[in-house]
Amino acid sequence: MEVLLEDAEVLTDTYDDYDVEAARRRIAARAAAEEIPATDAGGVPRRHLSAHEQAAHDLDLAVALVLNTPEAATGLARLVDQDRIDPEGAVVFAALLHLTGHQDAAQFWWQFAAGGGNRTAAFCLFLAHQQRAEFKDAAYWRAQSRELSGPPRTAAPSALSSLRSLLPESVRHDLLSQCRDGNHPTLPAALESVINRLRVDSDDEDFGEVPQPDAGLPGNLSRFEP
Repeated sequence: MEVLLEDAEVLTDTYDDYDVEAARRRIAARAAAEEIPATDAGGVPRRHLSAHEQAAHDLDLAVALVLNTPEAATGLARLVDQDRIDPEGAVVFAALLHLTGHQDAAQFWWQFAAGGGNRTAAFCLFLAHQQRAEFKDAAYWRAQSRELSGPPRTAAPSALSSLRSLLPESVRHDLLSQCRDGNHPTLPAALESVINRLRVDSDDEDFGEVPQPDAGLPGNLSRFEP
């Protein structure tokens, strides 16, 4: 789970030098593998995006792909394991927060995961800062994503490891479809409410209110029925 995006075969070559057009080609190839056309609904190629817009789109697609990986549910379960808290699941939790508009909190959990050695988290932080034109911070996290390039660790067993996916198939497909259409992907209202009901730690002086995952979260998300 340390390299979720590498497992998803997306954005893994962009660490050394973020080339916008090259990233678009890589993501388009991955989108094709997911049966997502690289054009709009009418078959017309989308307009050329600015670097900031492209970074935002890349982050959205990265988040959607993270939540589509079969390891997502297990990773999130390990994050809330009281006996062995695993920061790798923070990448998944941050992805959920990103989709529900908790951008500062997503950054908190990505930094938590990056502090635990996760290069996917570092790359997501690079994209998050890149889209906000925070170039100094973006450069820092790009460098971190290069340094955090060791082999993935073996995943620890989890009580919820039998879950096939974190989100229902229809929801996961819709997230990717929204990315295809050039939109910021969002979860269904019922799933957003699951995230918004989580306990919030409001004591962080840098990030303010930060939702906290709980043990029931993976199951509550996977049981959603559209």
